[in-house]
Amino acid sequence: MRATAVAHPNIAVVKYWGKRDAARNLPAVPSLSVTLSRFTTTTTVEWGVDAPADDVQLNGAPAAPAAAEKVARFLDLITNGPRPRCRVVSVNDFPTGAGLASSSSGFAALALAATTAAGAPRAPEALSALARQGSGSACRSLWGGWVEWRLGVAEDGGDSHGTPLAPPAHWDIRVVVAIVDGGAKKVGSTAGMGATQRTCPFYDRWVETAPADVAEGRRAILARDLERLGRVMEWSTLKMHATMLTTEPSVRYWQADSLRVLDAVDALRARGVGAWWTMDAGPNVKVLCAAADAPAVEAALRAVVPRVETLGVGGDARLLA
Repeated sequence: MRATAVAHPNIAVVKYWGKRDAARNLPAVPSLSVTLSRFTTTTTVEWGVDAPADDVQLNGAPAAPAAAEKVARFLDLITNGPRPRCRVVSVNDFPTGAGLASSSSGFAALALAATTAAGAPRAPEALSALARQGSGSACRSLWGGWVEWRLGVAEDGGDSHGTPLAPPAHWDIRVVVAIVDGGAKKVGSTAGMGATQRTCPFYDRWVETAPADVAEGRRAILARDLERLGRVMEWSTLKMHATMLTTEPSVRYWQADSLRVLDAVDALRARGVGAWWTMDAGPNVKVLCAAADAPAVEAALRAVVPRVETLGVGGDARLLA
């Protein structure tokens, strides 16, 4: 059987960084995210092909061996017994592996397409828990709008999945993305998290303070309070990157232009424009603002970097065929 699914990436407004169980991809902290419009991953899975091995293609070329092996291990989770060879063709219409959450949309689309092609569909929460095992943030990309990823308490991780908080129509905001560098980052998120947990002297405090940040972010989203959300979003971002910077050896995703973008956003806010920034494990900056302020934010960011994308709040992952 064959199925095609599309999913949007999500950006954590209160951050996920660290695992309490690496084998099951269970998070050390809860998180909140917003699903983005326009950016998409489209993935087709053919379940059962006459081939000596799985065929995994990403963006028009054979996937790197490590990436192909990760996809194969994920496909092994779908059925209890042996599975047939599969063909997976996945395309991102935005930079891959650059801190723009391509893994979140990638594994969300893969989970939906593969379970459908295998004839093994799952309820949304179970599908989210499955997607989490490919990429933690993928558990949030099954839904549009605003999503919370709770820690859960079950040993098998079955209750650690995305939970919709508010739909896309809840809040007319924009995420303006300054693409500082569209290339793949040198240190992947999984490796960076592991190094942080092992060596950062402030990691335990990061874990301790995260639940309060999620609670504050949840209140701000439900109240549509942009300033309140912006403040906790920047605070969460700074704490997360502080753990990275104080890892041994230091994990530094920021580039010089990243800091220039942050300065430009701070200058906008000083002039009365409601804009707040966040960064994930990469150099690119995402700026949250009201729809009416998006043109001013975009203009300010274009003065720093040549590529700027203005996105709205995206919808659910869905099947195309």
